[in-house]
Amino acid sequence: MQGKVIIVSAPSGAGKTSIVRHLLQAVPKLQFSISATTRAKRDYETDGKDYYFITSDEFKKRLDNDEFLEWQEVYENQYYGSLKSEVERIWQNGQTVIFDVDVLGGLNIKKFFGGQALAIFIEPPSIEELANRLRNRGTESPESFQKRLDKAEYELSFSPQFDKIILNDVLEQAQQETIQLVKDFLNE
Repeated sequence: MQGKVIIVSAPSGAGKTSIVRHLLQAVPKLQFSISATTRAKRDYETDGKDYYFITSDEFKKRLDNDEFLEWQEVYENQYYGSLKSEVERIWQNGQTVIFDVDVLGGLNIKKFFGGQALAIFIEPPSIEELANRLRNRGTESPESFQKRLDKAEYELSFSPQFDKIILNDVLEQAQQETIQLVKDFLNE
């Protein structure tokens, strides 16, 4: 293993992706690890940029070939995983890997990389605010909304296992705190 990794995890709707996008602009040494998923692509997403959108069969074939650093069946028949080839690609470019992953995936990556990894948990101000953010996205059916909310409550219990918790009450403040934390970890 030749580099460091930054792991950013949070319940859905806590602002993790907004913070990761800001980090990528503010810290040029970081490069995004593109996860693979079997879920449907959202209108604003690009295959090969936001995720590698693959079929369940392709995902399972890659699992059998031990191509994943970590993976989860996040919702029934919806798989997400971090490809080992992504980490190698980024390290070969002399960059630091940044992961935008679910909570259990983040903990698995932290366990794999140990001290080479900084695991950051993005915490919403409250479960009510998280529900508002998910509702305002307008991307969820009532059933998937409730699944995400139930899962978020469960995931919040894992926050103490992360290296640092960032409260995302005011997005700009959470972004600045995260940037400083990452720069300190990278000795920049």
